[in-house]
Amino acid sequence: QVQLVESGGGSVRPGGTLRLSCAVPSFPRAAVGWFRRSPGQAREWVACIDSFGGTDYPVSTRGRFTFSKENANNILYLQMNSLKPEDTGIYYCAATSPSKSWAGCPAEDKHYITWGQGTQVTVSS
Repeated sequence: QVQLVESGGGSVRPGGTLRLSCAVPSFPRAAVGWFRRSPGQAREWVACIDSFGGTDYPVSTRGRFTFSKENANNILYLQMNSLKPEDTGIYYCAATSPSKSWAGCPAEDKHYITWGQGTQVTVSS
């Protein structure tokens, strides 16, 4: 099974920025999501892009996180600005099956079938 590869994690101070990247061979047909698992918490969704380029973000990241894409190489970027300590966690990129296009992001995690290994983001003063 193809596994996605994330990169770009690191440590920053509150208010800082990071850009994560994920190579997704099945994009743009697949929808792609970013998730994070913070210490002691369940995995949560932080951003997604559907098969047509539409993006969505939860309230916790909206206005601070932005998806962008490099179509030529099927690389997706997650620009994270104004980072907060609560953004700390392991960030995972995930993609849906390319057999189905998504207009709007999947509402359930179960639709994401290919995952990356994760990249650590630490926001601390």
